[in-house]
Amino acid sequence: MLTFSRRSVLVASCAAALCGGTRRAMAAPSLAPRPLVFAHRGASALRPEHTLASYARAIADGADFVEPDLVLTKDGVMVCRHETNITETTDVAQHPEFAGRKRTTTIDGRNTTGWFTTDFTLAELKTLRAKERLAPLRAHNTRYNGHFDIPTFEEMIDFVAAESAARGRVIGLIPEIKHSTHFHTLGFDPEALFLRTIAAHFYTRSAPLEVQSFETGNLQRIGTDVKAINPQARLMLLMGERTNVPPDLAAKGEKTTFGDLMRPEGLKEVRRYADVIGPSLTDLIPRDAQGAWLEPSTLVEDAHAAGLLVHAYTCRPENYFLPRQLRNAEGDAARNVAGSVAEIRRYLDMGLDGFFTDDPAIGRMAVDQA
Repeated sequence: MLTFSRRSVLVASCAAALCGGTRRAMAAPSLAPRPLVFAHRGASALRPEHTLASYARAIADGADFVEPDLVLTKDGVMVCRHETNITETTDVAQHPEFAGRKRTTTIDGRNTTGWFTTDFTLAELKTLRAKERLAPLRAHNTRYNGHFDIPTFEEMIDFVAAESAARGRVIGLIPEIKHSTHFHTLGFDPEALFLRTIAAHFYTRSAPLEVQSFETGNLQRIGTDVKAINPQARLMLLMGERTNVPPDLAAKGEKTTFGDLMRPEGLKEVRRYADVIGPSLTDLIPRDAQGAWLEPSTLVEDAHAAGLLVHAYTCRPENYFLPRQLRNAEGDAARNVAGSVAEIRRYLDMGLDGFFTDDPAIGRMAVDQA
């Protein structure tokens, strides 16, 4: 079987998953020398996000895993978009035939206005083209506006499998199931579709696979099935704002917040159904109102003590996103490679097991220099 990554799965968890035993065994992570580089929506600092071009650049630049965020079309096809609202990432607003589909709805407890994938068939979505989401900061990416369509999850799997075969190295997938509770209210079952899809492809049955969600319930429902399809798969609970309640819990009227789940007792509960947590960078090192680093938290240590790996999001190379201490004088939109490497190295020094980055080449540089 293909090895999962440069960092080993928790020893007890691997034995339990592969032998069909309990997953409750708790062991401290056994950490290999180099953490994992996750391509956030592909190489989204260099190509419009969630396009095959973005995934291709990420793979060329040395990403260990590439990330497809998964949403559903009207006819029940999984496509790669960060969210079901496609206003900011496609040219849908320039299509007069779809003008009447703009609307306002509530998703994960928030009102949002725009065009939504669930109002389009796959054939209709394929008439749209991707565009750069952060144009003021990434004007160089706007030259690719209109070049690429919206890939389906299956197209993305086949593409990564082909790249893996061509390059002679294994490339992991780290898909996120988006808006699960919302899609269920519309009559969809994204988890069932996801399981059918990964089971239908040799690559997702055998390559490194880590499944993400901001919701707790879907991870608990699909964990056993995912690992039956791909025994080396891992599950990651993404951590939202500390004061927010996970969408599935909020829908049931529960009050447990992400902050609660980041406490030592909450982490032990998360470990019952997940192998990894995905906090934000500011959960590791908070920032003040001016964006300057404050004192680090103990989250990485606490998670490791609970038997969880930590894969944090998101490292971005522009000054705008860096902690104040590492910005240079070239302006918000300037790529600050030295500052980005320094930021990543500090998180790695805290024991971080992997990180999402918009620029995998910089992430690779930081890891390889460590």
